[in-house]
Amino acid sequence: MPPVKDDLIFNCVEVNIPEKSPGKGTALVDVRACNKPAAKVWFRGVRSSKFRHVYGVPFKRERCYDNIKITRNAHDSNFCAVNPKFVAIVTEVAGGGAFLVLPLDHTGRLDFNASRVTGHKGPVLDIKWNPFNDNVIASCSDDCTVKIWHIPDGGLSMHLTDWLVELHGHKRRVAYIEWHPTAENILFSAGFDYLIFVWDVGKGEAVKVIDCHSDVIYCMSFNRDGSLLATTCKDKKLRVIEPRRGIVLSEGPCHLGTKASKCTFLGAQCKVLTTGFSRHSDRQYAVWDQHDVSEPLASETIDSSSGVVFPYYDHDTNMVYLAGKGDGNIRYYEVVDEAPYVHFLNQFLSGNPQRGLGFMPKRGVNTSMCEVFRFYKLHTSRGLCEPISMIVPRKSDCFQEDLYPDTAAPQPALSARDWLSGVNAPPLLISMKTGVTISTHKPRNNKDAPALQPQDANNRKKFAFLSRETTPDYRPLATWQGNQDDTQQVQVTEKCQKQNTNQNTKFHQLQRMFGKQAGDVEVVPLYKQINQGDVFNTEHELRLAFNRQGEELRIVKRQLQNSQQRVRELEQHIASLQSRLNTA
Repeated sequence: MPPVKDDLIFNCVEVNIPEKSPGKGTALVDVRACNKPAAKVWFRGVRSSKFRHVYGVPFKRERCYDNIKITRNAHDSNFCAVNPKFVAIVTEVAGGGAFLVLPLDHTGRLDFNASRVTGHKGPVLDIKWNPFNDNVIASCSDDCTVKIWHIPDGGLSMHLTDWLVELHGHKRRVAYIEWHPTAENILFSAGFDYLIFVWDVGKGEAVKVIDCHSDVIYCMSFNRDGSLLATTCKDKKLRVIEPRRGIVLSEGPCHLGTKASKCTFLGAQCKVLTTGFSRHSDRQYAVWDQHDVSEPLASETIDSSSGVVFPYYDHDTNMVYLAGKGDGNIRYYEVVDEAPYVHFLNQFLSGNPQRGLGFMPKRGVNTSMCEVFRFYKLHTSRGLCEPISMIVPRKSDCFQEDLYPDTAAPQPALSARDWLSGVNAPPLLISMKTGVTISTHKPRNNKDAPALQPQDANNRKKFAFLSRETTPDYRPLATWQGNQDDTQQVQVTEKCQKQNTNQNTKFHQLQRMFGKQAGDVEVVPLYKQINQGDVFNTEHELRLAFNRQGEELRIVKRQLQNSQQRVRELEQHIASLQSRLNTA
């Protein structure tokens, strides 16, 4: 009996073929059960999976982000971070470090002088959005610092150089950063000084330093509730660490190649997937038990290319995507509980190599298209950021509940103090059908800011001036001076009566609105009271208000589309019930 593979279904039947039937030229086939000894024929089948036919669709050129000077740094990072509001891309600059932040709907060709975040003194190596606030992003750099930035709604209108928090502690450049998946304001950073710092961003200080690596750290990955941290290192070892105490729970040799290896936790299955290189420089992936990483549960060779392979795991669909730096294709697999644990599904092919890949959180995908994952591909030579949608083919336009279980919400399950005290909690979940319009914008609170900023004072003067009621007085100066004689007052009174009879003309209405008499106190216009910098601040505030109103309109339109889709579904359901009643 040939060996049976777990990813395939085999059916065994017994076939008895007589020589010939009387009067016929064809043979009869009698198929019986396999409980009798006879010749056995094995039929090879395919493993059943609802993600078997997933395919990738790149966006059209007008929906991409063009004319971007993408960084040429050789660091093994994604150089791209995405959330439902913004896409951030590390750019090439002559000195220091900068990255670009664009609203998702600002597609097309980018202006050469577009505003950037330019506060670092060295090249930016990694960027990550806060999972609980879509307006806050963290960046690490070659200048040994980690900085937290606030991006206003609508994007940047000028170069951003003022950070919210600056974190100092690393002695060498900071290579990677990761936000905690369930605790608020907890950030991890790994540097070339072989240390991992645990930061409390709210206080701006380090609460723990993990010193258990003997060489450069290649990757960090949290499990679902953030209670464990997996790392790969240049010493070719995989470690599973308890991050609050800095204790290594399990440690073992990983991929034995010389290039970088990456890792990711596989959901709630207590397993870790790693990608790396073999002794013969073949790219491979391996699956490990998080409690014992001495031997891999499964290992498979991918190919013989030279680019570092990055894993991207989707907790909702149990799919893992493998994309190599410099490759044009993206392979995707399905993760199961039984051996061999990872089953190949298909691959997205493209002729353009990728320098990095960002991915959209699940709450930002398009459910009406059955989109289960979305990449943002940075091209190596064209200066292009190209979104790629991974779609499950379905005929119905209705919401597919089997494809979209409840996903992680943009709200923390724990505070920083609770997590540091030893509390663990799974992430809060929201429905993909009803909770996709949740806003995560939080107002910027700066405790050290003065009570009144200069632009606030100018705005207050402007609004006070505009709100003041204008009461023009068109009488001559002599009419309301008390030292005039009675005759002059009578003449003036007659003249005023003649003027009052003609006050309803259009010319006098305009005079009442904009006129000024010689005796009136001259009011200096606002644009003469404030300097050029204040005018710029006022324009900036007005532009931000306009962008906020546009964002609110887009949210209302999205809610209206969802409600209309829901109404259509209810109408279809009512029609089906009526048809059943009619047939009954």
